Amino acid sequence: MSDLIYGLSLSIGAISLVITNSQASNASDIDRNILEFLFVFLILITSWIIYTSDMSVLPVETRLVTFLNVVLLILVAIIPYLFDQAVSRYNTLDIQSYASTLFTFDYAGSLFIMAGFAHLIAQEEKQLVDDDQVLRFRRIRKRLTILTILVLFSLAVPWDWLFLGVHVRLLIWCVPIISFWVNRMTTIPVRGAVTSKPPKNPF
Repeated sequence: MSDLIYGLSLSIGAISLVITNSQASNASDIDRNILEFLFVFLILITSWIIYTSDMSVLPVETRLVTFLNVVLLILVAIIPYLFDQAVSRYNTLDIQSYASTLFTFDYAGSLFIMAGFAHLIAQEEKQLVDDDQVLRFRRIRKRLTILTILVLFSLAVPWDWLFLGVHVRLLIWCVPIISFWVNRMTTIPVRGAVTSKPPKNPF
């Protein structure tokens, strides 16, 4: 079910790309639509990588994990819609600003829930992972919490503020994605640190 939700969200983004590109009037419009799709794609695929790593460790039968899991999947499912409404040139500035605010809360909420998953995994008394991985998940929890605050901080920037033609708020939204992939590309995988547990969460 979880993979289905993520796949559905990616499919919605792809369908939106086809619809908006059919209305493109020039080459720059096509480039813009592709970049917007790639942004949503990277958010979803990054979230999915972190999510699947966490879920392979967490006992999903607990009420708290089940609740957070459902809420996270709801947030993931509406990400493409909210982002499309925020950047749609057919919406007024007020509607774009409102949609971008909802997207910010949605995005921050998904990061915060994944920080909660990392917190649950990092609890030593639960013994879900080995000691080395406990420290790793504590760092993940701290980083995701900071990124959640950063995404919420983007609300202090008006939606109509632009830098080189790009919304400043959108640039702030890119930070968690950049943080994840830079860390993934530069961190040396830990081998043999976990017994009967999945590989490290790369965030």
